[in-house]
Amino acid sequence: MHLDMDAFFAAVEQLDHPEWRGKPVIVGGSPDGRGVVSTASYEARIYGVHSAMPAAQAARLCPDAIWVHPHFTRYEELSEAVRTIMREVTPYVQPTSIDEAYLDISPAEYGEDPVSIARQTQTRIAGLGVTCSIGLASGKTVAKIASDVDKPRGLTIVRPGNETAFLRPLSVNVLPGVGRATSERLRAVGVRTLGELAALDERSASQLLGAYGTELVQRARGIDTRPVVSEGARKSISAEHTFPEDIRTRDEVEAELRILVEKVAMRLRRHRLAGRTFSVKLRYADFSTQTASRTVATPYDIDSDILPVATALLSDVWTPGAGLRLLGFAVSGFGETTRQLELLGEDEADSPPRARLLAEGLDRIKERFGDDSLGFGVRGLRTPDPSCEGEDEDAI
Repeated sequence: MHLDMDAFFAAVEQLDHPEWRGKPVIVGGSPDGRGVVSTASYEARIYGVHSAMPAAQAARLCPDAIWVHPHFTRYEELSEAVRTIMREVTPYVQPTSIDEAYLDISPAEYGEDPVSIARQTQTRIAGLGVTCSIGLASGKTVAKIASDVDKPRGLTIVRPGNETAFLRPLSVNVLPGVGRATSERLRAVGVRTLGELAALDERSASQLLGAYGTELVQRARGIDTRPVVSEGARKSISAEHTFPEDIRTRDEVEAELRILVEKVAMRLRRHRLAGRTFSVKLRYADFSTQTASRTVATPYDIDSDILPVATALLSDVWTPGAGLRLLGFAVSGFGETTRQLELLGEDEADSPPRARLLAEGLDRIKERFGDDSLGFGVRGLRTPDPSCEGEDEDAI
């Protein structure tokens, strides 16, 4: 079950301000600056307003909207109330953001009809004064797509064996992991629907979409065996930065990526973790967002090991000159660190490699003087802009 709250932030504002119910409400930054829409009520969406749209554009589309700055403490309060209901349904709950989550309600575990469980869950959440839409399917990808089919208050059921038929006519844009650039690349070769993407063979998918191509084709076929990972365990460590002005040159972007890799690697070492899956996140000048991921055989926690993978990912999805307003980097897929021995003499064979000694020495300095006290070159000493910086150590 994928549960997705309906226009959550706006719905909470309408719950707390009954006089706003039935009226267009937009939660986000000021339309007078570089603000963006966080959430728009369904009354505002009629005018074409949607999440991540520049606030100024939303104001032009819906001039009579009620504008609200986010009240995150209140949203977290309602989110926790919703999660309490989820946990009473099943212990297997995997939140993916403040307003959505996966729940494993396999009949083999509970013996109750999943459709009945879903309807009961919707009814209980509605009792809080907000609503949700639910997708039911045998895997995460199909369930997530299904939850968005019939909003608000929707319940879309894709029974086992019907995944391909459900996905076939849908646009490739609905597939998680397909951003603007990937969509354009697919459309350029005549692939517009998930059915057409599913028909690609492994070689064609890899040539067209790189290392992630085979996985996308499998997902387009409805094949997704990822389990629901319960709350409590750390899922990923990430850092991102929003720039006051868009950056465009390779030197600028790679320097910023190095800073993010350095921060994430240090956090990995602090938590005694190493990761195998690396992801970059790009948000362009037009506010579209693209992500790309790659999994390697060996878990890493050292900057010099991680940076080549991160740089290669960046090169796969970004073209110099394309303006970026945000860059992010994340590591997941945690495992034990594999420490490779350097070509040293036998007396030193059991010592940590030089790269690790250097990294751990820098960690101790930063713990004492702050994360931004050391960096690589002039760009490594970037002065943070508190109004633009956004980092998340425990992305779930």
